[in-house]
Amino acid sequence: METTSTPTHCPYCALQCGMNLSPTPEGGVEVTERVDFPVNRGALCGKGRTAPAVLSSRVRLTSPLVRSGGTLVPATWDEALDRIAGELGAIRAGHGPDALGVFGGGGLTNEKAYTLGKFARVVLGTSQIDYNGRFCMSSAAAGGIKAFGLDRGLPFPLEDIPKTGCVILVGSNLAETMPPALRFFSELRENGGTLIVVDPRRTRTAEQADLHLMPRPGTDLALALGLLHLVVAEGRVDEEYVRERTSGWEEARAAAMAHWPEHVERITGVSVPQLREAVRMFCEPEAAMVLTARGPEQQSKGTDTVGAWINLCLATGRAGRPLSGYGCLTGQGNGQGGREHGQKADQLPGYRKLDDPAARRHVAEVWGVDPGSLPGPGRSAYELLDALGTDIRSLLLMASNPVVSAPRAAHIEERLKSLDFLAVCDVVLSETAALADVVLPVTQWAEETGTMTSLEGRVLLRQRAITPPAGVRSDLEVLHELAARLGVEKGFPTDPEEVFEELRRASAGGPADYSGITYRRLVEENGVFWPCPAPTPEGTGAVGGAGAVGEAAAGAGAAVDDGGGADGEDTGFDVFPEDPVRDEAGPARPGGVLPGTVHPGTPRLFLDRFATDDGRARFVPVSHRPAAEEPDEEYPVFLTTGRVVAQYQSGAQTRRVDELNAAAPGPFVELHPRLAARLGAAEGDPLAVVSRRGRAVAPARITTGIRPDTVFMPFHWPGEGRANTLTNPALDPTSRMPEFKVCAVRVEIAGA
Repeated sequence: METTSTPTHCPYCALQCGMNLSPTPEGGVEVTERVDFPVNRGALCGKGRTAPAVLSSRVRLTSPLVRSGGTLVPATWDEALDRIAGELGAIRAGHGPDALGVFGGGGLTNEKAYTLGKFARVVLGTSQIDYNGRFCMSSAAAGGIKAFGLDRGLPFPLEDIPKTGCVILVGSNLAETMPPALRFFSELRENGGTLIVVDPRRTRTAEQADLHLMPRPGTDLALALGLLHLVVAEGRVDEEYVRERTSGWEEARAAAMAHWPEHVERITGVSVPQLREAVRMFCEPEAAMVLTARGPEQQSKGTDTVGAWINLCLATGRAGRPLSGYGCLTGQGNGQGGREHGQKADQLPGYRKLDDPAARRHVAEVWGVDPGSLPGPGRSAYELLDALGTDIRSLLLMASNPVVSAPRAAHIEERLKSLDFLAVCDVVLSETAALADVVLPVTQWAEETGTMTSLEGRVLLRQRAITPPAGVRSDLEVLHELAARLGVEKGFPTDPEEVFEELRRASAGGPADYSGITYRRLVEENGVFWPCPAPTPEGTGAVGGAGAVGEAAAGAGAAVDDGGGADGEDTGFDVFPEDPVRDEAGPARPGGVLPGTVHPGTPRLFLDRFATDDGRARFVPVSHRPAAEEPDEEYPVFLTTGRVVAQYQSGAQTRRVDELNAAAPGPFVELHPRLAARLGAAEGDPLAVVSRRGRAVAPARITTGIRPDTVFMPFHWPGEGRANTLTNPALDPTSRMPEFKVCAVRVEIAGA
């Protein structure tokens, strides 16, 4: 039996933990420790450790399914593909290209996300494409672009966190959502640094904090403004930094001064002494960070909330300096790369804007099409789903399960049912796939090679370790076959490395420049941080490269063979050796790279200048406003939602793993003893949680670790306990992020 292992990465969250896959005597595969990857150093959570369970034919799809007489029945690949192409072609002919919708996912590899966006715009000619990553970190992206001119989840590696002086962690329960990352914060405290956690629940993460602030849901914006007010009032503004590296301070300062501490205490429920202590802890060390996650971002004012936390960093000189800055903890496995390369409604590859004429010309040249043939920006994710069955008559969906994951989910389920035609590509028969007219079984992480971009902006190579079962094809093969059936014979290769070579050219010169990255480098260097321009005679790379916005790790990759030019010639690199253990790069150097050398990538952004026209970070003046839906007499309680450690996202895959189901078998309603007493509820009693959009029922879980005015539900399950039946689709005006994290509900004992 072959005993070699394959180095690869976990299929779940944006940590993309390193792991080895090794064959078992029974013919399966098991996860073994991979200590050379610096993010997890071999550690894995239960989801990563049990990931091979979903590879089993017992739980996954192995044959195309076609609806016949109201039932999904097995079909051949030709029958299924012909049906999809025929339906899409007929609907386009009858109703125009924008009657065709495309919905992607933040778990798709960069190659698949890139190809899906190209397929929508070149083959279908539709503007109606978006992806579930819109529900992940779009508000953080919008806030980062406004302030810094560039969005990358973390502008520094995770390894910087233990070396800073203080971290404010806002709305993240990473002890459950990405457990291997918790060690960075434990090491921070061991090194004498402090951790402040902002969360309306006393989560496993909050239990690790030196200071836990428990604001009312939907008041994170006021909290950040109150802290900035105190920074000004206590004379803690870094005046020299503000003068030399920022613009817009006076307007932002004036907005913050309207949020005095006592006023903020009334809004948030966080006491003035706690506010003052948070400011002291954040400002006294030489370096500090603010990290946000879905808590403050999944709000109808998420972009402004992120902006307020960024303003706090800028006013105190905590951005674009070593061991300091604002960052976002991306959720989905490829939430970062998934939006950079074209499946988002308003973007082209390389994080280019779809309405930018120069960007359209560049990408159209790579694709060999007329720039004028590319459609303009389309609807955002929720707006696209809401339009199903009306303007949009068909949907091609990959790697998403909106029946469980979308806000106002019962409404979205009805919109999916109203379509003329629905085709789904998935690994398992998800709740959304069960509604489809055609379901295509596709390969998953261990059965295919492709790149992912982690929350650090580190591009990684996930390598194929096993052969997929007969009857399963890759998403790239699906798009190739559909393109050919719809009249486009060329431009949709099935080999992921060939797709990546084209992606390099398409991204060249864009904000997310991958043109200097190759599969060979990804293996030899354990990943490469973008931006990483291709070598140029000038040595500074393309516009927006490291010389413009940050620093590159000295010596890391300067002598590496590029393994293939930016024009996509064959690299000759077919066999992937096991990743070597690399020494950490030496001290970073600012600026670009020497002429003719390979760019080393950019682990740390903004140390020289920000990615704005003048190189300055921009303060954005913001003011607190209520959530779109506040509690009232009819719906007197806040609902907030989130994840648990043993399940992932909509649960489509993790709910098929026995060990994970044993740990987290179903939904629950977490509530405070005071609220439970008022209801007359005991532990385990069935509770009905009712919002203006619907009703969900789940057992009570009573704890003092939540605010008395708030209940919490995890969102991994369908059916009666579906939390997203309740959530509010009110959208942030900039990011179009729905307000998952706060809505008004009433709670009652079910059946009473």
